[in-house]
Amino acid sequence: MKSRFQNSHYYLLFFLFCLLFFINGCGVYSFSGSGVSGVKTIAVPLFDNQTEQYGLREDLTAKIADRYVQDNTLKVVNEKIADSILRGTITKYTREAYTYDENENIKEYIVRIWVNATFEEKKNNKTLWKEDNLQGWGIYSAQDETEDLGKQRALDKLAEDIVNKTVKGW
Repeated sequence: MKSRFQNSHYYLLFFLFCLLFFINGCGVYSFSGSGVSGVKTIAVPLFDNQTEQYGLREDLTAKIADRYVQDNTLKVVNEKIADSILRGTITKYTREAYTYDENENIKEYIVRIWVNATFEEKKNNKTLWKEDNLQGWGIYSAQDETEDLGKQRALDKLAEDIVNKTVKGW
C-alpha cells in the first residue's frame, strides 16, 4: 500500500508542475495586437495604384480599414494622431482563365491583385514589417458572375491577409 501512496504523490506533484508551467506560459503570450508597446491606433492612408484599374485604391483602403474596425485590436484614426501607419501600393492586376469545361470553354476566371505594404510605428519611426508582392485572388464564374465580383473577392483576401499580418504577426 505504501508504494501506491508514494506513486500518487509523484503523480500529484507532476500534475501541479505541469499546471504551473501551463499557466505561466499563457501569461506570456497574447493574441492582442498590443505586442508592440504604445501601438493602439493605426492610420490607413489611401493606397497608391500603379495599375490601370479604376477604383482599386479606394476599395482596398476601405476594406482594410473596415477589417481593422471588425478586428477591434487597433483603432483606425487620422494619420496625425495615429501610433502606427499602414502604407501600400497596388502594383499589378490580372484576370485570366482559371478552369474550362469539357468543350474547352472558359468556366471560371481568376483575378489577381498584387500589393506592396509597409507597417510603421510612428513614435520610433520604425518599420514593423514590410512585404512586397502580397497577392490577393478571387475566382468567379464566367456564366453568371462578373469580373467585379472576382475583383472584390481578391480585395477581401488582401485586406484579410494584411490585417492578420499586422495584428497577429507581432
